[in-house]
Amino acid sequence: MFGEKENNMSKNTQLEKDGWENRGVFDDPKLSDVVEIYEEMGFEVRLEPFEPEEESGCVRCMMLQPDKYKTVFVRKTTKEL
Repeated sequence: MFGEKENNMSKNTQLEKDGWENRGVFDDPKLSDVVEIYEEMGFEVRLEPFEPEEESGCVRCMMLQPDKYKTVFVRKTTKEL
């Protein structure tokens, strides 16, 4: 079917194709610290909902409260200062 292969691409794979790098899954207060540090270093930060099927490690404990966690993606800003 047309577009089937594209639809099967994971969200993480698509973000990585767009230049984003996965930096991990966090909850607060660590999440806020990670976002602040990457922004201070000049990165764009994108938070995505936690999706257990996208992670490679053990996520059983995080699956108990999935809305509590966010996946952090970063990429160098493209803004010219």
